[in-house]
Amino acid sequence: MGEIILPRRLFLWCMALIYMVAFVSLYVQIPGLYGNDGLLPARWQLRYTGKPLLEQLLTSPTLLWLGPLLGLDTQTAMELLCLTGAALSLAASLLEPLRDSLVFFCLWALYLSMYQVGQVFLYFQWDNLLLETGFLCVLVAPLTLIRGSRVVREHDPVTFWLIRWLLFRLMFASGVVKLTSRCPTWWGLTALTYHYETQCIPTPLAWFAHQLPVWWQKLSIVGTFVIEIPVPFLFFSPLRRLRLAAFYMQLLLQVLIILSGNYNFFNLLTVTLCLSLLDDRHVNFWLRKADKSGDENNDSKLLLWLSRLVELLVWALTIFGTIICFDLQVDSAKNAVSSRTAFTYHQFNQFLKTVTIPCIWIGVLSLTWELVASMFRCACISGFLKRFWGMIQWTVFAAAAASMFAVSLVPFSYVEYDSHSRLWPGVRQAYGLVDRYQLVNSYGLFRRMTGVGGRPEVVIEGSNDGNTWTEIEFMYKPGNVSASPPVVTPHQPRLDWQMWFAALGPQTQSPWFTSLMYRLLQGKREVIELIQTDVSKYPFHEEPPTYLRAHRYRYWFTEPKADGSFPERWWRRVYDQEFYPRVHLGNTFLEGMLTQFGLKDKSASRRVSNTAVAQAVRWVRAQVRGVPAHTLIWTLLACSATFCLLQGLRSKNRHAEQTAVTDEAAEKVDDPNEGGDESLSDHSEEKQAEEDESEKNTEDEEEEENEQKLVSENDDEEELVKKDENHDESF
Repeated sequence: MGEIILPRRLFLWCMALIYMVAFVSLYVQIPGLYGNDGLLPARWQLRYTGKPLLEQLLTSPTLLWLGPLLGLDTQTAMELLCLTGAALSLAASLLEPLRDSLVFFCLWALYLSMYQVGQVFLYFQWDNLLLETGFLCVLVAPLTLIRGSRVVREHDPVTFWLIRWLLFRLMFASGVVKLTSRCPTWWGLTALTYHYETQCIPTPLAWFAHQLPVWWQKLSIVGTFVIEIPVPFLFFSPLRRLRLAAFYMQLLLQVLIILSGNYNFFNLLTVTLCLSLLDDRHVNFWLRKADKSGDENNDSKLLLWLSRLVELLVWALTIFGTIICFDLQVDSAKNAVSSRTAFTYHQFNQFLKTVTIPCIWIGVLSLTWELVASMFRCACISGFLKRFWGMIQWTVFAAAAASMFAVSLVPFSYVEYDSHSRLWPGVRQAYGLVDRYQLVNSYGLFRRMTGVGGRPEVVIEGSNDGNTWTEIEFMYKPGNVSASPPVVTPHQPRLDWQMWFAALGPQTQSPWFTSLMYRLLQGKREVIELIQTDVSKYPFHEEPPTYLRAHRYRYWFTEPKADGSFPERWWRRVYDQEFYPRVHLGNTFLEGMLTQFGLKDKSASRRVSNTAVAQAVRWVRAQVRGVPAHTLIWTLLACSATFCLLQGLRSKNRHAEQTAVTDEAAEKVDDPNEGGDESLSDHSEEKQAEEDESEKNTEDEEEEENEQKLVSENDDEEELVKKDENHDESF
């Protein structure tokens, strides 16, 4: 693989932005989710038992244990940690020297601290993915703050390879679990006919995608399987063009998901991982810069032809395998392409047993190649001390990369039980030791398709008299059938997401829902702001409702009218069943559920902290109150991107000015009589006079030499004449 300096820098910049999005998105929801009057107060997760601080940190690794030392309650401490993470990541996105290993370690520790007390609202796969990727950033990023230099390290390709391995695990597992789950919609290639309307928070484009013909939806499923199962093997291809093709196929899938669904920062994070497939040559191609490596020109024609032949063979096998496995046939009568799954679950399971262990060996060989190549580069460093220091660094980071790879095999092998059982026990023990830190995780999104019989949706209703009921409309999730689906990426409204999960089963499977009903009956502003940031749009903002209840409905996207025009409503719905009975404060059922789930706070209310830090945190909260989270995040992203763009243009102009000055100086050296000042002209004239005089002296010397030669030649001729005369006389 070629140089990876530019992709690595771009990766770290994107990670700084994603961290900023994650911290800001979580920060605005802390009071309603984890505050003292929130749904699941975080202080319940921190039981101060009098144990030493170090022991508490090892048991539950979160910096919130330090809150009492600063005189802060748990909610204020969480807000402080989020603000610190947001400010640090924003600064890292603006200033490259701050994209440092120590900075990324701080960001990882801050987000891990939130995760430890986040409970059900923070237990999403993208939170695990962010923590794992964030820890890898600690290895990938340079030690700029200590070394004071962003010089390229010889072991950088080794640590950056771990990002590629994580991307492979993510994509391969996401494709495999869809089939191992035995979900009939995935096996029948009909999942997308339900997905667009049943996903958590669809976008407006999801409505249009839902109207596509069934044959196209099924063909899209085939493409998804191809991109997620066989294509990830190309991540480790020694042929550059195959890796680039794999990159663009992954990028296409992620962009389509972003356009049709609001999946917060998850797809942006996946695209960031895909940067590990690029090299400097391709990034320079994006930037329209000349390629200085000349690698392709140095390759022999024979190697180029062989590589092209291998590429054609790979794509031919991929297309042929796709046609065979999914029985693709062109139906000219219907102008469509028919498809079906042409293999069985048993055959696919045998395929998994066959390829899982070879997948691991492919990773071993690829990592070994990177280790050997980087070691060779270290050995070629000039200077004994530099070479010795480079080898020490290589040893440390090679050991770290090998350890991370070995531990990651445990969650990766979950896709196939027999392969998992064959792992070395020592690796499983090591995984158990680091599991609490979320260093490696198992993945597999959209395992089963929900909402086949209609999208289940819980609608909460409130009343003051028990007769007239008013629906409580959420800001993001579907409710009002006439409301357009929102666009909130990369923000994640975590209550709206959990409302989607709650609708999939009975209310007893979602204990937090009882807490939601209780807080709404109490009229807690922090919880109301989770539903509507603008509290005036909440129907009971003046006075809390006396009664609350919840019903479950089935939602579907509407269809276009017969004449092809768009309908007036986005959704249609039918009543399903009661989800939560009518309750009020002091209701026996409500009190019983609160007691059963341990949601009644029996501890004494704590004093509000008045330290300078607490007052500063409350001041920041007052400034952002009432601002929609997605608007705040988009504003920060726009400011960061604009600053970086202006910084890039400034450096480009500065480089152009330096180039112009260099060219002008070169012209002055080549032609000193043009464009110079008087002193330079006088100096040139003096120099020219000296040269003329020296040339004249040289000519005089040459004339004297010629005259001497002529005299000597005449003397020689006279001597020859005399010799001839003497010779004649002797005869």
